Amino acid sequence: MSLIRRGNAFDPFSLDIWDPFQGFPFGTGSSLFPSFASANSETAAFAGARIDWNETPEAHVFKADVPGLKKEEVKVEVEDGNVLQISGERSKEQEEKNNKWHRVERSSGKFLRRFRLPENAKTEQIRASMENGVLTVTVPKEEAKKPEVKPVQITG
Repeated sequence: MSLIRRGNAFDPFSLDIWDPFQGFPFGTGSSLFPSFASANSETAAFAGARIDWNETPEAHVFKADVPGLKKEEVKVEVEDGNVLQISGERSKEQEEKNNKWHRVERSSGKFLRRFRLPENAKTEQIRASMENGVLTVTVPKEEAKKPEVKPVQITG
């Protein structure tokens, strides 16, 4: 078992992937069990945008770390009525011919994350906001229906 290192542990766009299949006969990166190791490195470094999903009594709240992105570079969509899709792209910086690069650690490329929402999600009332590199998507929940209690008269 190993950890495939793709960058700095403090970089929210790096991938630290535990590979439970390393050392097994079918190997890692096979067509049966694909891995990020065989993915395009430009997109693989940015593919794992970290997202937290928190459920409160009133809503499902998703928070995504997207530092350096503008709200125009991020999309929040609902597919098939109950799948929340968060995607975006960070473009590569243009290299100037006169500049000498010593280190390039910031990742670029596309990311796409999908979450199947529970039945109690009010998808028509989803709100999204972005502040200080954190995208917050709030999906309100329908109120839990209280069971109707009917008294039954006892005869006899």
